[in-house]
Amino acid sequence: MEVSIKHSAKLLSQANHIVLTAHIHPDGDALGSMLALYAYLSAQGKNVKMLLDDEVPRAFRFLADWKKIEQPQSVMTEIDLLVVLDSSDLERIGKVKDVVTAPILNIDHHISNLKFAEYWYIDSQVAATGELIFKLLKEMNAAITSGMATALFLAIATDCGFFRYANTSAETLKLASELVALGAKPHTISEYLDAKPLAVIKALPKVLETLEIIEGGQNGQIATLTLSQEILADFKDDTEGFINYPRNIEGIEIAIMFKEADTHSIRVSLRSKMVDVSQLALAFGGGGHARAAGCTVTETLGRAKTLIIDAAKQLLVTGLGVDDAERDN
Repeated sequence: MEVSIKHSAKLLSQANHIVLTAHIHPDGDALGSMLALYAYLSAQGKNVKMLLDDEVPRAFRFLADWKKIEQPQSVMTEIDLLVVLDSSDLERIGKVKDVVTAPILNIDHHISNLKFAEYWYIDSQVAATGELIFKLLKEMNAAITSGMATALFLAIATDCGFFRYANTSAETLKLASELVALGAKPHTISEYLDAKPLAVIKALPKVLETLEIIEGGQNGQIATLTLSQEILADFKDDTEGFINYPRNIEGIEIAIMFKEADTHSIRVSLRSKMVDVSQLALAFGGGGHARAAGCTVTETLGRAKTLIIDAAKQLLVTGLGVDDAERDN
């Protein structure tokens, strides 16, 4: 059932035992949205749990309350509402779907959303789920603390490339400005996000050695990076930002990063400038934005690369683009 921001606020107000979750491989939007909503709901005296079937990436561990995020362990009963944030598909929340049985409210902005929940509020025109959560908190007359403002600014800024991507709208900038007035400090947030462990910097030459350029036809080229388990051993799983190297090469339309989680599980990150890579991700059980998406392929690294690159070539042949008016990235 499609609901409004007002209806979403009512559902949250009526629920007393709430679980918040977001997608695996969490980004700034998923975490910022969840932590801001958690801060408000817990301050209202509600029994709120945050579950995430993944680790919180190092770069986001400056956010208030991140240590309160738990991994799903045992089945939870007597839950009034499961709030799924920034997720277009139920599979994207991993084991959380197996341990929580409750009506689902899905708040999301992905154009590829499958409308899997009992209640959904989806707006693919906004830059980030964080925009929707900020509007939701306003609807509930929430007092926005500096910690909540920081989380929401992070959510919005990271999903629009710090206001550089095509999904940045006048409303996006307006909301970001309001969050700065409420206590978010963009320079501090940027410093946390830009800081890298020495091991990551030392591994960068090895990563760039895997760069491959593949002809894709008249609609542009494909560039790939391949992170084997051997390379990942040097710096664990801190790969944020690597995908931007191939994406920023002149003439590249689709950038792909293959990350070997294990011998038969390959995480794939997709970026583009014009074509809709969310459709490519969706075909392999993933999802995301038109110009930033991802999926996990249960194959060997070599086989996964063949499948994804062939699909990317086909996408370039069809030239499936996204009108800028959609502002989805």
